[in-house]
Order: sequence, then structure tokens, then C-alpha cells
Amino acid sequence: MARRTDRARICVGIGLLIAAQIAHGGAQVEEPLANSVRSGLSAAVLDAAPPRPSFESIDDRLQYLRWLGEMSERLKGRKSEHATRVEFLETLWYESRRAGLEPELVLGLIQVESGFRKYAVSRAGAIGYMQVMPFWSWLIGDGDAARLFHMQANLRFGCVILRHYLDMERGDLFLALGRYNGSRGRPEYPDAVFAARRLWLRADKAAAAAAASAPALAR
Repeated sequence: MARRTDRARICVGIGLLIAAQIAHGGAQVEEPLANSVRSGLSAAVLDAAPPRPSFESIDDRLQYLRWLGEMSERLKGRKSEHATRVEFLETLWYESRRAGLEPELVLGLIQVESGFRKYAVSRAGAIGYMQVMPFWSWLIGDGDAARLFHMQANLRFGCVILRHYLDMERGDLFLALGRYNGSRGRPEYPDAVFAARRLWLRADKAAAAAAASAPALAR
């Protein structure tokens, strides 16, 4: 009972802290899930493996380190502490790759959804960096929505949910992003994420992305 009381006090404190940090992103719509789908998503979010990248070659590791250094420099204006930036980017890279997503796409989504605010809450109640709706913690998590304020939990839920929507839409990233935002079929949100993604691409990928159409990102 004492533990529950402490958790409630923490949640109230967090709520007061973030009252002025309302996010303006949309929100996923709760939909029925087949038991097999729910089980698969549950396994994906409850796996507690730590974000420790592994590489098949030295070149792969060097490429990752270059990415990490460049993204850290770009993120400096939003996260001033070096250690905090690196931890965030390491976790984002791990969770996005784990879900089969492009890290720059996830960075773009976070920029649009929460502006990289860990404790952002939308008017619809979506939580954290990737603006995950609390109902997901009951559908595929342990029921504790407060965990969505935890960085790795939020990134993992968000990436797993986006992967789920991408699979539902048979690789159509435009529709998957719309479903993630609760605005499926409308162009405003996917277009905003695609534009933000381009800002996070490294120079060696930006030129190719400028000529590519949005649906090509899902291939």
C-alpha cells in the first residue's frame, strides 16, 4: 500500500511538473488486437535486454560512432548535457534498429511529437518522447502507465507500435505514420515527420533522400 501511495505521489508531482509542457502531437487510437498480435507485442516490449550495440565489423562500429557524434552535436541545443544526449541517442539507435526502423525517422517523429521533451503529455494523454497512449501499457505492458515516462520504455513502446502499424499497412510508411498519430489518410502529420527526418539525415544520405518519395522510405 505504501509503495502504491508513493507511486501516486510521484505521478502527481510529475503531472504538476509537466503541466506547462503540453505536447501538440496526435494520439494512437485503441483498436482490438488478436491474441497472437497482443502476445507478440507484449514479448517485444517486455524484453529487458539493455541497449548494447554489437557490430559485425570495425567499419560498422566506426560508422555508428560517427553517427553518434554527429547526432549528439545536432541535439546539443535540446539536451545540453553530453552524457544525457549520448544515453538518449544510444538507446534510440538500439530501439529503432531492434524494431527494424531507421533511427533518423524515429528522431524526426520525436521532434514532431514531443520536441524531445521526456515528460511531455498531450491533451489526449499521450506520454513522453514518442507520445505513447497509456492504453498500450494495459494492452501489451504491465499496466503501469507511469513507466512510459522512462526513456527506454517510452522509446521501446513507440518503436514497437510504429513497427506494428507499418506491418499492418504492409510497408506503407505514410499510412503507418498517420495511424500512429491518429490521423490515418491525412498528409499533415506524415509530411511533418518526413520533413523532420530529412533534418536528421547525415550529409551522405540527405542528397539521396531529397530525391526519394515518402513511400520509398518503407522499402
